Order: sequence, then C-alpha cells, then structure tokens
Amino acid sequence: MTVKVYMRTVLLAALVTMSLGGFMLHLRVHPFSQHSSILVNIVASLLSILVVPVLFSIRKTVHYGYVLNGFITIVATITMGHFSIHYLPDPLSIGGIFLGTTLPDILIVWGKFFVGKALFDLEVMGYNADVEKKGIAWRYPNLGWWLVHLIAVSAVYWAGNVLWR
Repeated sequence: MTVKVYMRTVLLAALVTMSLGGFMLHLRVHPFSQHSSILVNIVASLLSILVVPVLFSIRKTVHYGYVLNGFITIVATITMGHFSIHYLPDPLSIGGIFLGTTLPDILIVWGKFFVGKALFDLEVMGYNADVEKKGIAWRYPNLGWWLVHLIAVSAVYWAGNVLWR
C-alpha cells in the first residue's frame, strides 16, 4: 500500500466516522419520531455518510465530493446556529454558550469539513510537500470561497426566515 492510498483511506475513514457520529448524536438530540421537521438534516447526514465518501474515493468526482461536503457543512452550521439562537440557555453564560448550545456540534461538522479539505487538497494538488499552494483566497477551491458562500447562504436563510415568518 502506498502512502497516497493509505492517507486517502485514513481520511475517508475519518470522514465516515465523523459523519456517522454526528448523525447518531443528531438522532439522540432530535429523535425523528418526535421532530419530522428535521428531514433536511437527516438527508444531509445520510449524504455525508454514504455519498460524500464515494465521491471522494473516485478521482473524477473528488470536486463534487468537496463541494457537497462543504455545502452540507454550511447548511449544518446555519441550521444548528439558528437552533441555538432560538433556544439560548437560561441563564446565558460563557459556559452555557460553549456547552448548552450547538457550538460543539458545529465545531465537529467543521472538523469534518477540514478532513474533506485535506482529502481534496491531497488528491488534487498531490502528495509532494514541495508544491506551493497558490490561488486567490476567495476563488474556488480556497477557504475564502467557502467563507463567501457561508455569508451568502446565511443571508438568504436569514431573509427567508424574516420574510416568511
């Protein structure tokens, strides 16, 4: 087994493990039998567990896996953030924000994003340590591109939430 195959296998295992763990946490906090309104989150979790790893494991579809993984992360961040704002802990404190909101869950989903980013970068840019990372920060596939989309999707979500209340 080459280092490339080994690294890809380990990163794919991390991606599946984190996705499966997040899905199980999600089901424990919001049982589907009690909250059928979380169907989008269930579908996103299943995509993360089943589809994203397959897309990352095929060289021709690595870009699709990267984009799908990133947008699932954005949707999860926005919806969990909205949930936390809606159900702020009482009394509000630093400890309550860190442990009484979905902040730990958001950090886990961003960890999953960065595992996917590492997998993407290694597949697309190669495994040569001497290759210099280039590109404009806000252009695909750099992290600034994701920040722009996080802001834009958040703005659309916020507008929809305000207009259709």
